[in-house]
Amino acid sequence: MQVRVRLFASLRECVGRERLELELPDGSSVEEAWRSLTSRHPALEARRASLAAAVNRTYAAFDKALEDGDEVAFIPPGRGG
Repeated sequence: MQVRVRLFASLRECVGRERLELELPDGSSVEEAWRSLTSRHPALEARRASLAAAVNRTYAAFDKALEDGDEVAFIPPGRGG
């Protein structure tokens, strides 16, 4: 299956792109999408503990199963006050 990935803030800066496509096995989870992304961009690995994820613009747990055509967003913590 194919999913679209959106990256925000420092993640986008690290990868050099805001959006990309991933080809994943059917039934993959958000976590598996993250692992696929970090296999291509190892510098992202250390950031996992502080990330939020969203699927189709709704916050989601990393164990959520994905479907073909879903959009997965990885969101680092916000800054400011």
